[in-house]
Amino acid sequence: MQHKQVQQYNGYAVESSAHRLPDGSFSSNLLLERIDSARDEGRYWFYSLEYFKSEEQALQHSTVWARNWIDMRG
Repeated sequence: MQHKQVQQYNGYAVESSAHRLPDGSFSSNLLLERIDSARDEGRYWFYSLEYFKSEEQALQHSTVWARNWIDMRG
């Protein structure tokens, strides 16, 4: 099962997600979409950014990672 959180940040829809792996850990994943872009060019997928013991940690990591990525791109 995969859980998601969606929020907006500096012109992007940030969809953080986590899913449980067979060993019980959670993979942090991310989808970023430019709000002003209707095409796939403004969509960025990131899978398995890091692995965590809890779903909450995985979701939090994805959100922080997204903000850093967006801020670095200007």
